[in-house]
Amino acid sequence: MSELSARAASSSFPETANAEAEATKLNQGALEFMLGAQRMMFEEMIFFGDQMLERTRTEMHLFTEFLAKMAAAHSVRDIKTMCQECGQHQLDFCRRDSERLFKHGERMIAATSNLINGRSLN
Repeated sequence: MSELSARAASSSFPETANAEAEATKLNQGALEFMLGAQRMMFEEMIFFGDQMLERTRTEMHLFTEFLAKMAAAHSVRDIKTMCQECGQHQLDFCRRDSERLFKHGERMIAATSNLINGRSLN
């Protein structure tokens, strides 16, 4: 009878160790996922702040340029030319901004996919 309980005890020990190792592995994966998600959110906040600052600088530059050209315009033809040039600059700015946001979106999708698949973010 003692042989039987010794076998039962010895056979349950590897199962317990295996279950503990599996639980540890799952916890490690969950921890890596949470830290990766936290890192991505922090990087997004930094990116957002930088982009808003850059956008504000560009808008201020365009507005200053518009005011300078408006002050230099002396005729209706000059005002028309100035409006066309400033409108073109604004369209170029919107195009560059959209391209930058699109590239950032692609990068975020790739980083999220890597995070979900358990690969490194970099």
